[in-house]
Amino acid sequence: MSKSVLRPTRIAAAVCSIFLVSHAARAEDAPAPAPVKANSTSAQAPVMQTVMVKGSAATYDARRDDTASKVVVNSEEIQKYGDTSVNDVLKRLPGITVGGAAGRGGGEIRMRGLGSGYTQILINGEKAPAGFSIDNLAPDVIERIEVLRAASAEFSTQSIAGTINIVLKKTVKLDQHVVKVSGAKGNTFSSPSASIQWSDRDGALSYSMGANAWRYQYNRTTPSYETGTDAAGVPDVARASTWSDRGRSDGFNLSPRLNWALGDGDTLTWQTFINYNTFTSNSQSLTSVELAADRGPDYDRIDGSFGSHNGFARTDLNWVKQLGDGAKLDAKFGISGNRNASDGYNLGSKGGAAPTLDRKVVSKTTEQGFSSQGKYSRPLVLGATQDGVEAPEHALSLGWDVGVTDRDDTRRQREAPLPGSNPANFDEDFSARITRVAVYGQDEWNVSPSWSMYAGVRWEGYQTEIDGAGFASVNERSSVLSPLFQTLYKLPNKKDQLRLALTRTYKAPATSNMVPRNFISANNSRLDPDRRGNPRLKPEVALGLDASFEHYWGDGAMLSASASLRQIDDYTHNVLMQDGERWLAMQVNDGRAETRGIELEAKFPLRAMFNDVPAIDVRASVSRNWSRVDSVPGPDNRLDQQVPLSATVGLDYKSADGELSTGTSFSFRNGGLARLTDIQSGYNSVRRDLDVYALWKIDTRNNVRVAVSNLLAQDYSTESLYADAQGTSTRSTTNAGETQFRLTVERRF
Repeated sequence: MSKSVLRPTRIAAAVCSIFLVSHAARAEDAPAPAPVKANSTSAQAPVMQTVMVKGSAATYDARRDDTASKVVVNSEEIQKYGDTSVNDVLKRLPGITVGGAAGRGGGEIRMRGLGSGYTQILINGEKAPAGFSIDNLAPDVIERIEVLRAASAEFSTQSIAGTINIVLKKTVKLDQHVVKVSGAKGNTFSSPSASIQWSDRDGALSYSMGANAWRYQYNRTTPSYETGTDAAGVPDVARASTWSDRGRSDGFNLSPRLNWALGDGDTLTWQTFINYNTFTSNSQSLTSVELAADRGPDYDRIDGSFGSHNGFARTDLNWVKQLGDGAKLDAKFGISGNRNASDGYNLGSKGGAAPTLDRKVVSKTTEQGFSSQGKYSRPLVLGATQDGVEAPEHALSLGWDVGVTDRDDTRRQREAPLPGSNPANFDEDFSARITRVAVYGQDEWNVSPSWSMYAGVRWEGYQTEIDGAGFASVNERSSVLSPLFQTLYKLPNKKDQLRLALTRTYKAPATSNMVPRNFISANNSRLDPDRRGNPRLKPEVALGLDASFEHYWGDGAMLSASASLRQIDDYTHNVLMQDGERWLAMQVNDGRAETRGIELEAKFPLRAMFNDVPAIDVRASVSRNWSRVDSVPGPDNRLDQQVPLSATVGLDYKSADGELSTGTSFSFRNGGLARLTDIQSGYNSVRRDLDVYALWKIDTRNNVRVAVSNLLAQDYSTESLYADAQGTSTRSTTNAGETQFRLTVERRF
């Protein structure tokens, strides 16, 4: 279906969304029906009085009340738009951006505009294994998402930009049986999915099971254009390429959970998470040369196929023991396994001649790991409240986090000895063991009713051992000591509060970036080089400062302004070099970098500002980021192609009877040019996402949800640029935007 056909459909969807909001608002604001006059019989009936009781627990707000800064997104907010991807949920959160084109999946999640490992992504407080895509995690299995802008000792301090902790469903709701069936459709793809949540209790045992399955099918074409000049500035490259790709992905998640109440407040919990995904695709790349001086690529036609099977499983046993004087021991032990297998095939030719490239690559990666985390906590009674009643002023915690991960990686490359070819065959195997040990201590101190402090320290040590064919063994150790401090002061007016955080965080190099083996590019060039790992990479270490002001001015109404600063040592970036006649890229530690940012956020019900208006909740945020890399000349020498500006705005409405909810969300992400090295630059276009949704609660058991994502269907463009004394090279790629329509039916039984 062409774009022109979709435009009126998008307009109709937008108009429909606006109509739903206005219609629901009119229904809510309509006068109530006149009361029926009571007859003599009813007048004698006793009058039943209704009393509303509000519990204090309902007033707890982690963002407002916790000393350590944290934003919690609950399951209702996560499932509001009926998303099938966690990335689509995260793009609407303040200060978070998702890279890549809308609706394509696999985009990098960034805080403060920074990706490439600066933003820590955790599942239940632990890092996901290598090769596991967060995009395959269905929102239906998530209980909440925690966003930590400043590090705390309880989690790893590999969080220079911040931490996003995705907590899988743990709470067992009695007699909850929910089935969902969903279908999504766009110009080039379709995606059906289904999920079930089942939970119940039998005496001291409670249990739950979450499961979901999906299929994603697509068929798309991506154009790109490459130009270049020689040392004298004379054009010598002009090529137009198209990459046609069609494929299918199938997968499922399982998350069973058992919980035993042992008595005296003790609990024993067993939780498992299983993810499996398969992917197959067929592609064709065609390149046409538009300049006589251009010799063209080595292969102007490459036909390819690719298949992969990825499986991940983790099981944890969590024991919580209540001790005397309010102390508690929380210990968890877990094992995990991960297996990624793939095979790819490329057949390349040039000028319509017989193929001169026949390459098959088969690879397999397996990981097995053991880990243990634990925390001993104890409140200390050191003073008294204003009423003279003793209360804990200090909450002390000591904990550990240890683990061992073994990884085996094999890769076989075979090229057929075709006429005119120069076959390159490789057997590349390596095994790695990563051992980590972390210990920490923290104290949350209530200095006064209006002032609280958090102090913590965490030591993390890593040992990486890598053995393989064709390179010397690697045995590297690194450790980071992270002192952490946060404080919260609530002003006497009970509406305003100030936060301050001082942190030391780091970014460890990925194991794959330390393995000194080559990854060969088919059409080797400055824009498409071979890649090699660097075993001498060191962690990047950052000193951070965060400060914020928060104003709470009504029920559910909040304004905040925050600023941050990070100074990073041993900054890591790619360097491009020539290895014989081939171009090679490798990561190195190179100097210092700095990043700064400000963020403004507002959340409030419209009725907090105006009377006699519909029950609409408003949320908006804007983030501005700056950074500078000392080893890269300016201008635009930003960290990791940092997103300079991002913003979100959303409106949500719920009718008085709760039967209808509807809303819209708009997110904006700026792009621009960024210098990566003295000779390389990258460009990303602006991205704008407009989403709408409507939820009808037909009755207490049946719901219907309609959502339209990426309503603007904006194209997304990227450029890679290279310039030195030998000339220039530029490649631009455009990913076509497309609108996604999604229908979800939910049944409770």
